[in-house]
Amino acid sequence: MKSLLQKHKSNIALIVGNGVNRYRFAKSTNSWHDLLIELAKEHFPSSLKEVPKGVSLTEFYDVLELKTTNAALAKTLQQKFCDLMETWEPFKQHERIIEWAKLNNNPVLTTNFDRVLADAGSLKLLRTRSDGFTDFYPWESYYGDNVITDPSKEFGLWHINGMIEYPRSIRLGLTHYMGSVERARRLIYKGTGQKLFSGNNIYWQGYKSWLHIIFNTPLLIFGLGLEENEVFLRWLLIERARYFKKFPNREKQAWYVHSKSLDNPGKLFFLDGVGIEAVQVEGYDEIYGPKVWE
Repeated sequence: MKSLLQKHKSNIALIVGNGVNRYRFAKSTNSWHDLLIELAKEHFPSSLKEVPKGVSLTEFYDVLELKTTNAALAKTLQQKFCDLMETWEPFKQHERIIEWAKLNNNPVLTTNFDRVLADAGSLKLLRTRSDGFTDFYPWESYYGDNVITDPSKEFGLWHINGMIEYPRSIRLGLTHYMGSVERARRLIYKGTGQKLFSGNNIYWQGYKSWLHIIFNTPLLIFGLGLEENEVFLRWLLIERARYFKKFPNREKQAWYVHSKSLDNPGKLFFLDGVGIEAVQVEGYDEIYGPKVWE
C-alpha cells in the first residue's frame, strides 16, 4: 500500500470505502450497519439486532422503505439516516488520508455519505459549476479548499453515493443505485459530439463531475467490499474497462487493496475482467496505519 502511494502519488485517485470507519475505535461510533438497524426498530418490532443473512444492505433498506406506511414517511428515511450520522467523528486515519491527498493534490472519492473525511481536513462544500444543480445527484459538488477546474488533476473530496448535506442524494437502496446508473448513462452517452465514448474526454457531459476521475485517473481502492450488491460502482468499473478497450492509449491502472485472502473466485474474476489488480496486505494497519501515510 505504501509503495503504491509513493510510486503513483503524482497522478493517483483514492476510492475510500466504509472500512475507514471500521478501523480501531471508529467502528464503535461510525457504523452504517448500526444505523440501518436503528431505523428498522420503528418498523420491525421484533428483536432485530443485525441484517439477516441472505439479504444485502441495499435490499434491506428497500424492504424497510416498503414497510413504511406512506410515501411521505418513506422520503424521511434518508433524512433520518443523515440525522443519525451527524454524531460521527473523524479519527486519525481520516486525517492521515486527507492530509496525504491534500499534500500531493490527489482526488479522493468515497462511497460513504458522512462528513467525517471532510471534517478531518476542515474542508468546505464547493461546486465546479453554478448551473444545473439537483440535490438528487449533486455530482459536481465536492469538499475542498479551492475551486477546481479539472476534478481528475486536483484535490477534492467527492461522494459517489450521495452526501449528508443533501439527504435526497443518499443512495441506500437498490432502487437508488439503479437511478444513479440511469443518470450516469445519460452523462456518458448524451450528445453526438459530447459523448465520452465518441472520443471527447475533455468537454463531455460529466467533465465537471467526479465521473471524470473514474475514466481519467489511476485508482487505488481500499476499505471497500465491492460486493455484488454494489451495483452502481461495479457497473462504472465495467464502463471504464469498456472505454479503455475502445481507447487503449488512454488506459489507466487500478488496484484493489484488501487485508484478507480473496477466496471469492467471482470477485477475482470481476476484478481481473475490468483491469483491476488485487493487492493483499497483512492487516488493517497496512492500510490505515500512520507509517503507510507518512
